[in-house]
Amino acid sequence: MFNRIRRLRQVAAIASISSLVAGCGVLSSDSTEDQGPIMVGTTAAPSTLDPAASWDSSWELFRNIYQTLLSYPSGASAPEPDAAESCRFTDNSNTKYQCELREGLTFSDGHTLDAKAVKYSIDRIRKINVNGGPAGLLGSLERVQVLNDREVVFHLNKADATFPFVLATPAMSIVDPEDYPADKLREDGTIVGSGPYTLSSYDDGKTAELTKNDRYNGLAERKNNAVTIRYYQDSPTMVGALRDKKLDVAFRGLAADDVVDIQADDDDELQMIEGSGTEINYLVFNPKDPMAGKAAVRKAVAQVVDRPAIAHKVYKDTVEPLYSMVPKGLTGHTTGFFDDYGDPSATKARKILTEAGISTPVRLKFWYTSDRYGSATKAEFEELKSQLEDSGLFEITLKSRPWKDYVTGYQKGEYPVFGRGWFPDFPDADNFIAPFVGEQNALGTPYVTPRITEDLLPNSRAQSDRANVVKDFEDAQRILVDDARLLPLWQGRQYVAASAEISGAERALDPSTIMMMGELSRKTSW
Repeated sequence: MFNRIRRLRQVAAIASISSLVAGCGVLSSDSTEDQGPIMVGTTAAPSTLDPAASWDSSWELFRNIYQTLLSYPSGASAPEPDAAESCRFTDNSNTKYQCELREGLTFSDGHTLDAKAVKYSIDRIRKINVNGGPAGLLGSLERVQVLNDREVVFHLNKADATFPFVLATPAMSIVDPEDYPADKLREDGTIVGSGPYTLSSYDDGKTAELTKNDRYNGLAERKNNAVTIRYYQDSPTMVGALRDKKLDVAFRGLAADDVVDIQADDDDELQMIEGSGTEINYLVFNPKDPMAGKAAVRKAVAQVVDRPAIAHKVYKDTVEPLYSMVPKGLTGHTTGFFDDYGDPSATKARKILTEAGISTPVRLKFWYTSDRYGSATKAEFEELKSQLEDSGLFEITLKSRPWKDYVTGYQKGEYPVFGRGWFPDFPDADNFIAPFVGEQNALGTPYVTPRITEDLLPNSRAQSDRANVVKDFEDAQRILVDDARLLPLWQGRQYVAASAEISGAERALDPSTIMMMGELSRKTSW
């Protein structure tokens, strides 16, 4: 999946020699000697420390501190048992999913992790039911049954072949019933989990210090003893810290200019690792807004937006235009928005508005987060404003907030039009449609579409062979295009910048592009 694109001539030469000298240990990338923590930078700070509240970038931290029944070993595209020893559907209808836990599991504080803790963790997600939170992932779950200390059964109200993928998301992290209240979020700024690391220190929005959890019993390998994550407001500051050797790794939020600069840099002290990605970026229209709620307005916007210009001018071709909510590379991808709207046209957009009796200019407020997706987001929205206003059909006001406040705002329905990015929960077309529809969804903006939620998604989830679901997803995307409630803009690639002395970055991102910190290590010569 990953492909090194930086020139690492000296490192490559040493690696080639080491492969020929068996047993000499010229170069090792698996050393766990205590050389201080691996320093990792990102612009995606957690919005919460409680899994029951999160369907966002908080998962990055959760994956490394909490544990789930299933997870992804390095290089895997399907989940495998982690806290569980085994999991399987026990019926032919994909409605009963049973897991047996590993023996002797404990949380980092020594408390027992058993089947009751698993049930407690899943039940509290639904009981707390945070708006825009992970309860939306559990729509097919009817109840959780504990058979004994180590066995738990998930009874589903309909067939759902994607349920194992749901259990592998960090949203389904197992929490200690003694430390997490059943009916409200934990808000004391600490974490008790059973994952590869413990959270030894946390400064909200600034740093998270992770140390190896000696009680961990799961599938993750840890090639370091500690990781410190630093959260940045923008890419230039983060990359500056990387160049100044204050960071070992930088990812999530790297600006296009910084990616291009590092790629072109002749300095062999840095490496840029590029991977194909399924990250998407899109606009959300609030149906309750007087103007954004009009289908003609949304379709006129869709007719004017110039995706290739955004990809080239703002992102320097580090992303590519996207015309479907399901990205390229996944079964079910289409090009519905291009098929319907083709190239940008102010003339066609004017006709859409005129036929609907809508006067111009149409005044809209576009909201974006100032820190979640990197510093290019501001430039992207300025480009959108320019495109729409140059058509003579719109007047756009831009507004922004930091991520934590931004989430609260869209969950309350405050924004007429707002930008979101999506890093997949799991690599299936289902995860690019289901989270955005229904009364409760990841956007906090109800999108009632019975044809999708009551027909197409259930039909697709009954199919264990995902090659058989193409028609269902094509039909679902046809509905999304017709409604134009969600407007896909671009699909990203994955970039990780790291010191040339760091190994494992190419293996560190799981299928949902979450970084598994245990894969990172320092190369050691002796």
